[in-house]
Amino acid sequence: MSVSELLDSRGRPLRDLRLSVTDRCNFRCRYCMPKEHFGPGFRFLPRTELLSFEEMARVASVFVSLGVRKLRLTGGEPLLRADLPKLIAQLARLDGADLALTTNGSLLAARAEELARAGLRRITVSLDSLNEEVFRSMTEADLSPARVLEGIEGAARAGLAPVKINAVVRRGVNDGGIVDLARHFKGTGHIVRFIELMDVGATNGWRMDQVVSGREIVERISKELPLEPASPSYRGEVAKRWRYRDGSGEIGVITSVTQPFCADCSRARLSAEGSVFTCLFATSGTDLRGPLRSGVDDAGLAELIRAIWSRRSDRYSEQRSESTQGLRRIEMSYIGG
Repeated sequence: MSVSELLDSRGRPLRDLRLSVTDRCNFRCRYCMPKEHFGPGFRFLPRTELLSFEEMARVASVFVSLGVRKLRLTGGEPLLRADLPKLIAQLARLDGADLALTTNGSLLAARAEELARAGLRRITVSLDSLNEEVFRSMTEADLSPARVLEGIEGAARAGLAPVKINAVVRRGVNDGGIVDLARHFKGTGHIVRFIELMDVGATNGWRMDQVVSGREIVERISKELPLEPASPSYRGEVAKRWRYRDGSGEIGVITSVTQPFCADCSRARLSAEGSVFTCLFATSGTDLRGPLRSGVDDAGLAELIRAIWSRRSDRYSEQRSESTQGLRRIEMSYIGG
């Protein structure tokens, strides 16, 4: 264990910080949120309530000093954030931190080059289906899979390869296309990660009978494209790795519903307005914006983060049951993945 490694109450180190950077995650947007979730009187966040890039970079630098080695920019849709390359450039200067970004790919083709020039090194793109109708049903957005594929190609040309492709699998909706998705990227060097449908937030209408297990996903793909298990790249890796037996690449399967990985979770999440969440299924966060704007120095900020992480005991996916169904959880569009 390194001197700076920070452990929670279950002995899990702090290694991964997700930063939600979208300044429109609470705004009506054809690329992000379904329209029906915005009713009359919906409250939009004033810009003054959002962290500035300088504040985000300062918080990230303190997290890095405490052992974080991965920084991932998330949303909503992070590419909607104006002047995003300026933030990327600030974060890219932090020694020892691997900088990545997750996007729906809608604007990626046009922006990949500038992101790479600013210092971005890795990218993950959401793509649930290659079928136009199914894709639109899953995303509820004015976006086509062809446009996402163009973004993936643009990212590869910009040097952001291999690209990771995240596909959430929902029984009866897009599970019929998982083999096609695997086949499309087989041999390209890109890695598709199939994700069990999770009960994040309350707007996705989650039901257990819509979950396609990781085991079933692997079995379906392996029948046509033979797979074999591959060793994890590091402790706490979220996706279970499977490689094609012919050596033409690999896929990943994320099984937070049927095989929870809470015991190895090392992620913290920072919302756009400065709250820290220690679990994707959290019901509340801890405010850092107030202390930041009240003049706390970096040492004091580090102590606040230590206190948050050291008392962390989250294990929602291990506890998932009828007793957790009524909890008011944060939405994926608010906090990112």
